[in-house]
Amino acid sequence: MQLFTLRKRASNLAFAIALATGSAVVATAVYPAEAQAQRKKKKDSKSEGGGYAKEFVAVYQPLNEGVNAEGADVAAYKPQLQQLIPLAKSQDEQIAAGGLIFNSGIKLKDQALQLSGMELMLASGKVPVDQIARYNFIAYQLSNAASDFPKARNYLQQAINYNFSTESIGAADLQIAMAESYFSANELREGLAFLKDAISARKSQGQDVAEQWYRRGLTVAYNNQITPEVYDFTAMWIEAFPSSTNWRDAVNLTRNLNEYEPQLLLDLLRLSKAAGALQEKNDYVLYVEAADARRLPKEVKDLIEQAYATNSVSRDDIYVADALTTANGRIASDRADLPALERDAAASNAGLRTVVAAASAFYSYGQYDKAATFYQKALTMPGVDTAEALTRLGMSQVGLGDFAAAQETLAKVEGKRAPIAQLWSSFAAEKAGPSQSDGPSLGELMGASTQ
Repeated sequence: MQLFTLRKRASNLAFAIALATGSAVVATAVYPAEAQAQRKKKKDSKSEGGGYAKEFVAVYQPLNEGVNAEGADVAAYKPQLQQLIPLAKSQDEQIAAGGLIFNSGIKLKDQALQLSGMELMLASGKVPVDQIARYNFIAYQLSNAASDFPKARNYLQQAINYNFSTESIGAADLQIAMAESYFSANELREGLAFLKDAISARKSQGQDVAEQWYRRGLTVAYNNQITPEVYDFTAMWIEAFPSSTNWRDAVNLTRNLNEYEPQLLLDLLRLSKAAGALQEKNDYVLYVEAADARRLPKEVKDLIEQAYATNSVSRDDIYVADALTTANGRIASDRADLPALERDAAASNAGLRTVVAAASAFYSYGQYDKAATFYQKALTMPGVDTAEALTRLGMSQVGLGDFAAAQETLAKVEGKRAPIAQLWSSFAAEKAGPSQSDGPSLGELMGASTQ
């Protein structure tokens, strides 16, 4: 079995957004009103959260002058800068102390000190309105660099709320950064839920969603085997970006995460063929084995002829050649038995095995209307494998072009078949799209014949 890989084009799924760090956090230093404001205060007492206490000024003013003196050894002042933090109690003190501490941290390339200063400024409530988004974004970066992810997300959310953006960073980048914060904190389900909601929100607003968003969620869920999220992201991705290559990845992913018995594998490989994703020799061989030339000779014959026509399987392969010989030898009698099988299955006293056999036979011949009829009948009978019957009823409805009904049916499938049904539902959604209205029918895609 070929392992699912994201291949070369998905190697950048860590979303290396151009977020500023270190000395590049701020283009120019942040200088709040400092000594001048202090000298103008007539009282040491505070009013309405403002003003400067005598104790604060006594520490702040010489510290400010020392740090900003030409050639100053800023590192020597670090203990005093840290001692200034608990003294900054009023809004004016917080904005002043925060600016001094932050800019000192810039000079020292000390991110922890920068964060302390930025937090003081934001807590002051006196950051200029046009800078609130930017300051919160800086606080997010610094918290994120310190691996304090809950704090980082709080600041990032504020940056989002205040519509932070630059020439290289937009709203979408901030949303993906939020998801990455959850992933970095190993809060994987929470990150996947955020990313899924963000995708849904953008789609509902008519905005484009980059393929990397889907693939990032899929990669995290797949690598950590998080279900059902891995299947949810697979379905969303393949619906948004259907292609034979992506379908092949989606099918392989589902195979890799599950140990499927032949009948389940058969329906997954049928989807692979319908989606144009059946390419490798091993896939064809698995399909031939699962279908069994003695049970479904016409389907096996069509499959092998496609494998030969696409040079996916050599005509020298003995196993495949023997399967084709078996299929060719049984098709005539198998087709001749169809009328009697239909009559017996339609009888009021028909047994479940007969009804299911008729449904399976007619599906393999591309007679999806009859297959659907018998799968529907089977669903009313005791002992039926409900998941199998629902899956194949949905597949038959896809074959009939009744894509809405197919999606409704497939949504009812539970258990081990649910991921397969979800993929078939995504295929139905793809076929129902406007761009697919003039495309080939499932019968044409499957190479089935009713003759």
